[in-house]
Amino acid sequence: MTASRVTIKDVAARAGVSKGAVSLAFNHKPGLSEATRERIFRAARELGWAPNLTARSLAGARVDVVGLAICRPARMLGLEPFYMEFVSGVESVLTEHSCSLLLRLVRNLQQEAGLLESWWKGRQIGGSILVDFQADDPRVAVAERLGLPVVAVGHPSLTGGLTSVWTDDATAVTEAVRYLAALGHRRIARVGGAAALGHTAIRTAAFDEAARALAPAGAWQVATDFSGEAGARATRSLLSAAAPDRPTAIVYDNDIMAVAGLSVAAEMGLKVPDDVSLLAWDDSQLCRLTHPTLSAMSHDVHGFGADVARTLFGVITGEGPGSHPVPTPVLTPRGSTAPPSR
Repeated sequence: MTASRVTIKDVAARAGVSKGAVSLAFNHKPGLSEATRERIFRAARELGWAPNLTARSLAGARVDVVGLAICRPARMLGLEPFYMEFVSGVESVLTEHSCSLLLRLVRNLQQEAGLLESWWKGRQIGGSILVDFQADDPRVAVAERLGLPVVAVGHPSLTGGLTSVWTDDATAVTEAVRYLAALGHRRIARVGGAAALGHTAIRTAAFDEAARALAPAGAWQVATDFSGEAGARATRSLLSAAAPDRPTAIVYDNDIMAVAGLSVAAEMGLKVPDDVSLLAWDDSQLCRLTHPTLSAMSHDVHGFGADVARTLFGVITGEGPGSHPVPTPVLTPRGSTAPPSR
């Protein structure tokens, strides 16, 4: 039975309940035990069924609002081009559907899990976008228990059985290291993001594997919080060693840290790319406004956000594309990378 032909009747039959009970479960109305409610949600997941958008609207559930919670400090979020471009992509699709985005900043994943439950039970949202997955992420179980329509922005190894959209971080990191090695670099460093994040762990493992083969003279990795200040500190530490023992190339997990690294190199009297090559992740306008311009792993972040939003509407209506990767970031060489001078 294909997901496009599954009906509420099929879900009811699988769960051993009436169609009315299925309706009560998905509209979070009283009258069912938690065990029955969970059995209905499990049957729906197994059949790949989600409530029809129009039907849920008639039932009183909100379908004109999509939730997005982000676990980042407000000040940093305002400075990070990635999320600004991602949200603009999401909004471009929500506008087509006459929907709004309910954006909240949270302190941790536990707070977000509680927020999702409050939003859904209070009928404040029709679905949610989940970002920044960690190992054993508590939001997976919450979304499944509630029957909340979601799209997880993360590799399937991190997102359980949730519909997921992701970038191939491992391949992109490997390509970055191969590019720098092809230029002649044998001492390569990476300034990464928060160690707890799943995509950071994926990039860390990929860098380790690639560097073992391609950077025999030395490889370094430093975890940060993605901020410019942390990127500057990491760069200063890496470049403070004597010339034979410091990296000749550094890969950064975002563009803000790469820009900060460029400033630190100049402060230390090092020329980019003559003394050290720098490569950024997320090719925002920042990378094209520096001198020299920053080489970057480029991907369409606005398009990524739009794809995620379209996938969420597919989950809500039961007619979406399902889990899928987006195009792998592509290396864009510019003025900040060159063969090492020593």
